[in-house]
Amino acid sequence: MHGEMDFDALVEQHYAALYRFAFSLAGNESDAGDLVQDAFHTLLIKSAGIADLTKVKSWLFTTLYRHFLGRRKHLVRFPQHELGEVENELPEILPELGPADWQQVTDALAKVDEVFRAPVALYYLEEYSYPEIARILEVPLGTVKSRISRGIAHLQHAILARVGAQEEAT
Repeated sequence: MHGEMDFDALVEQHYAALYRFAFSLAGNESDAGDLVQDAFHTLLIKSAGIADLTKVKSWLFTTLYRHFLGRRKHLVRFPQHELGEVENELPEILPELGPADWQQVTDALAKVDEVFRAPVALYYLEEYSYPEIARILEVPLGTVKSRISRGIAHLQHAILARVGAQEEAT
């Protein structure tokens, strides 16, 4: 390395320009600050690999941009949503079942169409994986996923109908 790197001086010298660039990319203060921090963190870790200190500024901008692209790629693959926007897409979590509840579930499962009953029983009662169920039933994997999803919906309706009937009887 040509000369000794004064990290504090580099931060002082390049922070404002890096922040402006990061803000123009990210569009908000929090993400811009994170991007700048990530760029300087990377510089601190990889400073020994920088041979020419006159190129630190361009290295920082390139590094910041790569961090931005990495974050954007991650957000495209794993988008974030407000809970209220996706609440209807979240799975319903049922409470733990006791022995009496299992009898109700098996009675309700008996009322579910056999096309849906088999994959649901194999998955939840026998704990087979989707690929194993596909092999057992000799159907495509997508069909197994679909039948389990629909079977659970039918099972929930059957259980709710049974509970409703019991409540009316009391």
